[in-house]
Amino acid sequence: MDSVDLQVLAAARRWAAEGRRFAWVTVARTWGSAPRPPGSWLALRDDGRVEGSVSGGCVEDDLIARMRGNRLGGGQPFILAYGVTQEEAVRYGLPCGGTLELVVEPSPDPAQLEDLAARLGQHQLTQRQVDIASGTVTIAAAERGDALSWDGGRLITVHGPRWRLLIIGAGQVSRYLAHMALALDYEIIVCDPRKEYGPGWDVPGTRLVTTLPDDTLFALEPDARLAVVALTHDPKLDDMVLMEALKLPAFYIGAIGSRLNNAKRRDRLARYFDLSEQELARLRGPVGLAIGSRTPPEIALAILAEMTAVKNGVAVPLRDAVAEP
Repeated sequence: MDSVDLQVLAAARRWAAEGRRFAWVTVARTWGSAPRPPGSWLALRDDGRVEGSVSGGCVEDDLIARMRGNRLGGGQPFILAYGVTQEEAVRYGLPCGGTLELVVEPSPDPAQLEDLAARLGQHQLTQRQVDIASGTVTIAAAERGDALSWDGGRLITVHGPRWRLLIIGAGQVSRYLAHMALALDYEIIVCDPRKEYGPGWDVPGTRLVTTLPDDTLFALEPDARLAVVALTHDPKLDDMVLMEALKLPAFYIGAIGSRLNNAKRRDRLARYFDLSEQELARLRGPVGLAIGSRTPPEIALAILAEMTAVKNGVAVPLRDAVAEP
């Protein structure tokens, strides 16, 4: 889930532990252009301090004024709409006549926030449901394919686990890719059984493993929120993980190398590992968007940009040529 929203949850838990009163705000629906997507969170403390965002700032200013004016009290969730008219859209800084519909919980249950944090910490896909009429809030396990739902009376949001990235190889490109992916809240696992590379890995917030790539992959129990990127240039390592990953539900699978080397790789995978054309078509190789990248940080940027596009459902054609990095 979005790292901004994780910060909101952490702040709310901290405020609850300090005994502070705060409100919990969720973007339920948007029309037109909107700065934050449905499901985004904002926490608002009794003194006007804000964590997270729902707009470009003017809606937050109004929420702060409401909190300080004791107009966000009570215990029952309610709905707030902004930008219903063009005048309001301008007033609240919503671009292109955008409209926001927010669900406000004046007194969220701290125990439920702790439950939610614990589930997310264990990488559990979790559903949070707010019923406006009854005021009840429930947290339960979610299923793959569940999505945000809002019918004007009941808001269902789905959270976690974070997107995961398995990087094969602990070289220079991997180092830059890991740093960039951390900023997008990926959980990073770096696999490199080569004794020359592992000891030098020192990227904070990542996990280095030295088991064989295919064993590492299976230990992660791959799902549709996992990306696999092979960056060693060594067929004994890269092919080992690709031959398994292409049969599994990872949302992104890529391998570094030139057009020629990737053609040879596809031939090996088809010839010796019995991968179908459909499975091979999932392989992003040469990996990354074609942005003329040459240096390790540029290559990492191209990879992460392509990963982001695929994750967001943007159709990205395979690259047809790339220089050997």
